[in-house]
Amino acid sequence: MKRPFADQALIHVKAGDGGNGCVSFRREKYIPKGGPDGGDGGDGGSVIAIGDPNVQTLMDFRHQHHWTAGRGEDGKGSQCSGKGGTDVEMRLPPGTLIFNDATDALIADLAEDQRLVIARGGTGGLGNEHFKSATNQTPRQATEGTDGEEFDIRLELKLIADVGLVGKPNAGKSTLLSAITAAAPKIADYPFTTLVPQLGIAEVDRDRRLVVADIPGLIEGAAQGVGLGHEFLRHVERTKVIVHLIEAEPTDGSDPIENYRMIREELRGYSAELAEKPELLVLSKTDLLGDEDDEQAAVDMLRAALKLGVNDELMPVSSASRRGLRELLEACWAIVHEGSKV
Repeated sequence: MKRPFADQALIHVKAGDGGNGCVSFRREKYIPKGGPDGGDGGDGGSVIAIGDPNVQTLMDFRHQHHWTAGRGEDGKGSQCSGKGGTDVEMRLPPGTLIFNDATDALIADLAEDQRLVIARGGTGGLGNEHFKSATNQTPRQATEGTDGEEFDIRLELKLIADVGLVGKPNAGKSTLLSAITAAAPKIADYPFTTLVPQLGIAEVDRDRRLVVADIPGLIEGAAQGVGLGHEFLRHVERTKVIVHLIEAEPTDGSDPIENYRMIREELRGYSAELAEKPELLVLSKTDLLGDEDDEQAAVDMLRAALKLGVNDELMPVSSASRRGLRELLEACWAIVHEGSKV
């Protein structure tokens, strides 16, 4: 059974406290004046975040809310230091943002294979051997270990994908993703079939691959949180190119030009930087338009209505017949890796 996608979690982290230092004196036969030999306490364990590319969601953190590292052992006699506490490792998807929930401060934007101490363990206390001196040869003092750090953190995952598929609900994004990758998103002809982001790997050829994300459909008001709102837009931020799917004849009877403009307005409303990302326009579901003349007429109509220039592409594709998919992947690759359209 496929695990549901989870992209937010609130958890409590507690690093281990340091162990206490020991008060002890050397006691051996025939040695009448044994000195202090109390060992130091061990350091507490830390809570460590690791960017693991094999982890895709934050689902584990929805079920385990407390992440607690081990306490350091107390020091012992014979100058024996306590054992350090055990670290706790949180394996997170690359692209996870880690916030201090109380202050809303960003602690980390976790990269792949990055290893970062989130909550640092306490320091072990000093044993009484540290306090001996010429004037105090039998010190009976030691220090306690310090407390480990403890606070709530908020985890937010932003997908790291090369290509983000956007468009109105039922514009054909899920079908396109399933046609160009091995992903198997839910596909049906009703709004918001895709309620969670879907990822797939598209092979341009044997040596070239693109990570493609099918993001839930966007509706008017999304930038203000309407519908799937920010749940949609947060994941588009990290894509390198936006593939914007347009239906020539939307199943809901809406105007394709107005649909396009509405989505562009939502992107701008959420982030000016997001709105300026490279965009490829795709006329989807061309197999439903009839013959090639009908397809060309739809392309010409959209180009004129959108006032596209000579160098602005509008790529007709059919996920059902796989027509135009190769050209689309090549165009995406050119933008992602070369910075310009083909």
